[in-house]
Amino acid sequence: MLQPFPTRRLRREARTVELMVRRYCADHHPHHQPLCPECDALLAYARKRLRGCPFQEQKTTCAKCPVHCYAPAMRQRIQQVMRYAGPRMLFSHPVLALLHLIDGLRKPKSPKNAPP
Repeated sequence: MLQPFPTRRLRREARTVELMVRRYCADHHPHHQPLCPECDALLAYARKRLRGCPFQEQKTTCAKCPVHCYAPAMRQRIQQVMRYAGPRMLFSHPVLALLHLIDGLRKPKSPKNAPP
């Protein structure tokens, strides 16, 4: 079993990504509940990347991050999901959507364990 995310910020980020993937899957692959295998794999990959994020609590959104840790194919898939689900989050989860937009305004900082 995976450990929970260590900070509120990362838990919120994980929840936002999960809701976006679930929305995308429900609208594009409606015969799979709760998630189709492709979307389930994408969500697991996103969680794994988030757990290993060197910025942790100081992270901006992944789109603004100077370190692109997603493999190119997975990055393209998550971008597709976010382009679709992001605007729809304003209606279904407005607080999370607003906080995600605010996170995108953060300036990228140095990774938590980076050398000085």
